[in-house]
Amino acid sequence: MFNSRLGCSSISFRHQDLPTALRTIGGLGFEEIDLGALPGVCDHVPYELDADAVTAVTAQVIASGLAVRSVNGDIGDLNAVLDADQQASRARHLDALLTLTANIGAKALVLPCGALSHEPVRSLEEDLDTVAAQLIAAGKRAAEFGVELWTESLHFLRFCWNLDRAEQLAARLAGSGVGIVMDFSHIVAAGEDPLEYIARHEGRISHVHLRDAVPGNINLSIGNGQADFAGGLRALAASGYGGHFSLELETRDVTHDERPAATAKAASFISDLI
Repeated sequence: MFNSRLGCSSISFRHQDLPTALRTIGGLGFEEIDLGALPGVCDHVPYELDADAVTAVTAQVIASGLAVRSVNGDIGDLNAVLDADQQASRARHLDALLTLTANIGAKALVLPCGALSHEPVRSLEEDLDTVAAQLIAAGKRAAEFGVELWTESLHFLRFCWNLDRAEQLAARLAGSGVGIVMDFSHIVAAGEDPLEYIARHEGRISHVHLRDAVPGNINLSIGNGQADFAGGLRALAASGYGGHFSLELETRDVTHDERPAATAKAASFISDLI
């Protein structure tokens, strides 16, 4: 029904519990999801992710019959300064997310690009070094589980919020195997140009999130903002991008009842562009 490279994030239906959201997404005709595991954004995966929770979520996802491209998770502020106990707790949480990612057959775990703040904890350079080191270490651990590690950068609400910081982080990650997730809405919300982002990250983009935006607002349905999806997808194709796309419709301009129809409309529009 939709292009096979286009999936739907469970975040698009974060108001539903996970089994219901999976049924909604499958019922619309999608064959692939991103699984939302972001505290405060989507509670489809418990933040306190013990073995029982991993087992329960795994069973729900497998029962849906949907393929999973990535798990969109969080293990805390990657530019925070941690003591030994906090670092051990983070490592346990990472292992739980990686176990889930591997168990459901997802390609990668996605982590954020720093805290939910534009201000550095120590300094810009030191924080970028810390975020990169945390991501690289997580990527090495992910490889032991047979999955990849990606980071969503730039992210308008987080530390690497603009094109300059995203490029600096990407430079620090070069050669590490950590992939980059591009999100149209965060780029536009930051007042940046998706085409410039693509040019600066050529060959580095592992996955693409799709939602519309205007400067300062990431929560718009596709077609209600300023993102040039046609131009962006052409540029991605020209750069050799052969990965997948996911509708991450964490929007606030439609009602919950309107979400399925809005998602289907967006999927048809994007499928034609792919």
